[in-house]
Amino acid sequence: MGRKRKTVVETDADVILIGAGIMSATLGLILKELEPDLSIEIYERLDIAAAESSDAWNNAGTGHSAFCELNYTPQNESGAVEIKKATQIAESFEVSKQFWTYLVEKEILSDPHLFIRNIPHMSFVWGKDNVDFLKTRYEALQKCNLFEDMQYSEDFVTIKDWAPLVMEGRSKKEKVAATKMDLGTDVNFGSLTREMFSYLSKQPKVSLHFHHEIRELDKMDNGDWKIKVKNLETGEKSNRLAKFVFIGAGGGSLPLLEKSGIPEGRGFGGFPVSGQWLKCTNEAVIARHHAKVYGKAAVGAPPMSVPHLDTRIINGKQALLFGPYAGFSTKFLKNGSFLDLPLSIKFNNIRPMISAGLHNLDLTKYLIDQVRQSPEDRFEALKEYLPNADIKDWELETAGQRVQVIKKDEKEGGILEFGTEVVSAADGSIAALLGASPGASTAVSIMLDLLDRCFKKKLQTAQWQTKIRTMIPTYGEKLADSETLCNETRERTSAVLKLNSLVAN
Repeated sequence: MGRKRKTVVETDADVILIGAGIMSATLGLILKELEPDLSIEIYERLDIAAAESSDAWNNAGTGHSAFCELNYTPQNESGAVEIKKATQIAESFEVSKQFWTYLVEKEILSDPHLFIRNIPHMSFVWGKDNVDFLKTRYEALQKCNLFEDMQYSEDFVTIKDWAPLVMEGRSKKEKVAATKMDLGTDVNFGSLTREMFSYLSKQPKVSLHFHHEIRELDKMDNGDWKIKVKNLETGEKSNRLAKFVFIGAGGGSLPLLEKSGIPEGRGFGGFPVSGQWLKCTNEAVIARHHAKVYGKAAVGAPPMSVPHLDTRIINGKQALLFGPYAGFSTKFLKNGSFLDLPLSIKFNNIRPMISAGLHNLDLTKYLIDQVRQSPEDRFEALKEYLPNADIKDWELETAGQRVQVIKKDEKEGGILEFGTEVVSAADGSIAALLGASPGASTAVSIMLDLLDRCFKKKLQTAQWQTKIRTMIPTYGEKLADSETLCNETRERTSAVLKLNSLVAN
């Protein structure tokens, strides 16, 4: 006989957060600080927080601040480099640091070294055209005070001092260039997220449920949401009523957005991209590299696949990764189902998805080439950044899944977006976060934008305004517009987070 399953009586919550990743943790903490009496329920299908996109091994980049990521500074047809996106991301990361500073000061987070460390951020290129691009990029970024501490060099000896392993075995006749930002950081979003949830789950009127999966989302006549939840351990189903729902389930957000049936969610599709790392196993090699070194992406490559030789601090131990190598899987989550992609295709999004595919044939070709790579092919890519690499010092590690956003476009039919997208109902009762890079690093700014969409009236109150400025002192201001404000903010956050202070005088 099968196990008898009962349906639990409906209960009420002010807020339901779906997914126990960095986005839900950030939103939950912000809301609880703004309004301590809020009742919040969090549901996660796995047995631990931050096990998908927020986890250190799954996250394609850590501490994204646009210091070294060349895909955030595209070059236009005239040869000029656009820095608007880089500036926005750098601003957003400073906002995140301010919020984390507040959490440390309030002892919500303990030792900041458990989640954030200084790691120099470098861009490295070779060949005349790429060197010219990097120099143009550097000169463009120097016009913004957020990047004034950036160093640039084409000198072999200087770059070797910055990243010895990158230069060893390389011809001194090769034309190379690099930039370096000592203000760069490595952030372990898995550790950060779990500590945030540890605090949040202990607060009054907050409950965190693992091994629970959301099955249905239905809008009630009174404007509330009825959520059907299944306990994956017992099979028990329950109904929950909530005034506001946030879908922060990473790659699993799209299917849940579709289940909500809100008009604003129609036409959205998802294109999953998987990834792998080469992980160094030689402690002597790991100890000799101390930087995040980013290069130029191949034509058609998604942002998560920008090659980088990446120092990370994972569980207090230094690690060295190279990659990620992109691949294709129909799963929307690392722990998802191969049916995720086909089941996400609906009548309202099939045209945008087909159109986006036709307009991104370079991406399709790139992914096919990546999937067909042999271990030797992957190792050859590593040797472009580490000429003296020994294949026996490296092993393959599976990274996380990313779902790039596909959305309707009147002109193109459908376009593939490589950023993050907040989709919210007109009445602000539900919101979903879709997309990937830069994601976690800009979580605080994304959630502030969500508050403006979904809690607009409360956000305008004196109480909320005062509290937000306590958490983020520069709220409503742009650091790029004021060198003094930028420097003062960085000095304060660096002191509390135990980071390097400013390099420039």
